[in-house]
Amino acid sequence: MANIKKEPLGKFQIYVSDEHTFGTDAVLLADFAGKKLSKNACDLGTGCGIIPLLLLKNGSVEKISGVEIQTPAAEIASKNVELNGLNGAFTVINADLKEIKSVLPNAEFDLVTCNPPYKADGAGSQNSSEAERIARHEVKCVFGDIVKAAKHLLKFGGRLCVCHRPERLTDIFTEMRANSIEPKVLREVIQREGKEPWLVLVEGKVGGKNGLTVLPPLYVEKDGILSDEMLEIYGDYKENHGRGI
Repeated sequence: MANIKKEPLGKFQIYVSDEHTFGTDAVLLADFAGKKLSKNACDLGTGCGIIPLLLLKNGSVEKISGVEIQTPAAEIASKNVELNGLNGAFTVINADLKEIKSVLPNAEFDLVTCNPPYKADGAGSQNSSEAERIARHEVKCVFGDIVKAAKHLLKFGGRLCVCHRPERLTDIFTEMRANSIEPKVLREVIQREGKEPWLVLVEGKVGGKNGLTVLPPLYVEKDGILSDEMLEIYGDYKENHGRGI
């Protein structure tokens, strides 16, 4: 594995590479999903394992599985398990989430998270590397595949938490409802006051009743610096790492 480097992550450390790193969206999703405690969680498309590491670091989950189709990314995630002594708490599974029924049991998880590819395959500019294209474009899966996998994994009352681009909200709500996951919480992420949202955080609940709570927007910046809420989310990890931070 070339270009592997180790970075601090509060009480943990994390290995990343040029192709398998993370950005603000993953940090925000981990914070959003971690507001409620979960015993058994699963992160789909876990990459280097950043979301499981953050959820474990914050004490938001007792144990978590990370599913990753790209072998180099899964290997980095496994190195992060070893690096932080998380055997038994964080399990990495190198598999296609579309085949989730063959690798993980039905209805045993109370939380599923996913930072999905945002763009349709072929839409917009294509990234230079195949790894980045898979991470950012719907090459290996579409959003509907993610929701179907979550429906298999989640218990009744379990939560699916995702981040995505605002223009994909209709797709998110439609796919969730088609799989008996009711959209329950929505929060917009806005770079600074006066700008349009660049990210949405959505929580759906298996078997949930109708009714969507729209939280106040999360502003990344205020007066040219990180907002107080962003500083709180970053906690003891405030340096600029990964995409978009």
